[in-house]
Amino acid sequence: MRQVIEVGAIAGKVVAIARVAGKVILDIYSSSAKGGDGVLVAHKADASPLTLADLASHRVISEGLRQLTPEIPVISEEDEESAKGARGALFWLIDPLDGTKEFLAQNGEFTVNIALVSDGVPIFGVVFAPALGLMYWGGQGLGAFRERLGTVESLRVARPVVPGETFRVVASKSHLNAETKEFIARLGRCELIQAGSSLKFCRVAEGAADVYPRLGPTCEWDTAAAHALLEAAGGFVCDLQGESLRYGKPDVLNPFFIAASVPLVELEGA
Repeated sequence: MRQVIEVGAIAGKVVAIARVAGKVILDIYSSSAKGGDGVLVAHKADASPLTLADLASHRVISEGLRQLTPEIPVISEEDEESAKGARGALFWLIDPLDGTKEFLAQNGEFTVNIALVSDGVPIFGVVFAPALGLMYWGGQGLGAFRERLGTVESLRVARPVVPGETFRVVASKSHLNAETKEFIARLGRCELIQAGSSLKFCRVAEGAADVYPRLGPTCEWDTAAAHALLEAAGGFVCDLQGESLRYGKPDVLNPFFIAASVPLVELEGA
């Protein structure tokens, strides 16, 4: 029998799990800022850093989700065995600490990412930036929301950019490869907006940016939660052929993609 779940019934509980994970991360973050040692645990095979905060957040989220929905498998970046295992039609996909380099640099732009994937589609996502006090969540039939300073606001992407206006592009000035520069050049007049980790998607979802081109490598857990949020806010996430990103593939790498307030075809025609 195919599993189904009503995201509205569990949204608040998943947000609460993300909040607890964020507190655990901030405890270690504060210790690191004060000169605490032992934060960096190792470097993974791809040379990306692994910290105590990654592992602590992974434990909190994994245990919380298993208690909430014991029948749904949890796939985590920090659990290699789960990433290799069978996912099924419905599964949780988490990145316990997205932006570990930002965490180590003490710039605050790291996030906790929790997504629920059904038949390859992210149907619900939570993105929490604990150091910035920003909680985002959204999903199918639910809408998209942001909580800051105790106030909850619904989110909607910005209106389409009209000819003669400036595109607000989320992209790193220090990591603009040739493909990204070429894509931005085709848009015309642009303003670059900086953001770390999954906050790039969030900038588009909240209407603060128009497009986020990612013409470089990412993994499914990097994008699933924010993908669900952006689509719930009226946006789009697709590969360079205009097809929506899919999750639960044998290979966890994503294709190059564009996240935007409008479909790719409208950007190409701008």
